[in-house]
Amino acid sequence: MTIPHYLQNFEHFTPKTVQPFFFVFLRGETNLSTKGETMKVFVTGGAGYIGSTVVSELIRAGDSVVVFDNLQQGHRAAVHPKAEFILGDLKDRAVIDAALAAHQPDGIMHFASNTLVGESMDKPFLYLSDNVRNALNLIESAVEHGVRRFILSSTANLFDDPAEMPIKASERIVPGSPYGESKFIIERFLYWMDRIYGFRYAALRYFNACGAAHEDLGEMHDPETHLIPLVLQVALGQREKITMFGDDYPTPDGTCVRDYIHVLDLASAHILALRALDQGSRTYNLGNGQGFSVQEVIETARKVTGHPIPAVVGPRRPGDPATLIASSEKIMEELGWEPRYPDLRQIIEMAWAWHVKHPNGYEE
Repeated sequence: MTIPHYLQNFEHFTPKTVQPFFFVFLRGETNLSTKGETMKVFVTGGAGYIGSTVVSELIRAGDSVVVFDNLQQGHRAAVHPKAEFILGDLKDRAVIDAALAAHQPDGIMHFASNTLVGESMDKPFLYLSDNVRNALNLIESAVEHGVRRFILSSTANLFDDPAEMPIKASERIVPGSPYGESKFIIERFLYWMDRIYGFRYAALRYFNACGAAHEDLGEMHDPETHLIPLVLQVALGQREKITMFGDDYPTPDGTCVRDYIHVLDLASAHILALRALDQGSRTYNLGNGQGFSVQEVIETARKVTGHPIPAVVGPRRPGDPATLIASSEKIMEELGWEPRYPDLRQIIEMAWAWHVKHPNGYEE
């Protein structure tokens, strides 16, 4: 096996064994210029998969970070040691007020949310009530405490019926679930806060986050619903097989096609957007601009792990579109962003290396 350049810091790398000299290369390849400007950033959900990666990259870029998380879905071990951590819940407005008054951040990044599309169909009030109410607590407190920069972790689930593919940021909004609807409601509140108070925001609507940032930051959810970690759990012997939900879609191999964006590419987009808010609010779609089918993901994982990864075909899931691919043209043109890790094999190799080292995730 030929070792890719970005994994050459491993000793004795094989598809099944990985040494912990992990991702040293990232410290050079993803360096973000701060252009002489550093900030104090308040990050809700900063112990979660995407939030913790963004926190790590903010600190590498020279910013100071306060993480606010109730650890319902996040992991304390994922929080960068240089970040200040507050155990708190966005349901508690007084705790938010106290945190913002004490730290006086320059900007807020909001990741904390209930995020399961399927669950939102079964428990719509959890999403249409809790997600929205918690975000409004945070936004109202931010306005009252003079914070004027806000990044919203939004979603591709706003686009249940796109008119064209790839999906542009100007595409009409048709939320695909109460989860998607909750994010759209929050976007509309942000629009009015900008109109009324000059509250600058960026809504970043991203597609399938994936990959691992470095040796101590990877993807772990409970329950796990994302395809790549589910496939890798089969390779680790933690699952018997992977189920493909339908193989009769109008795609090249009959399985659904999705846009997979590396979590480090998401992090760079968040930081670039935060730096640009002084020039006005903005909305972006974030993805690779290319799609990979479920079957392609499984086959690539077989090659990376050396495991057969048994797969079976199950029935279609209600509401699954055949293809979802993002157009990131707008953020590329306006901020110069571009994905550094667009290759599916590279994404899965990086994720596999983290899972091999952390087979039980953040649990000891």
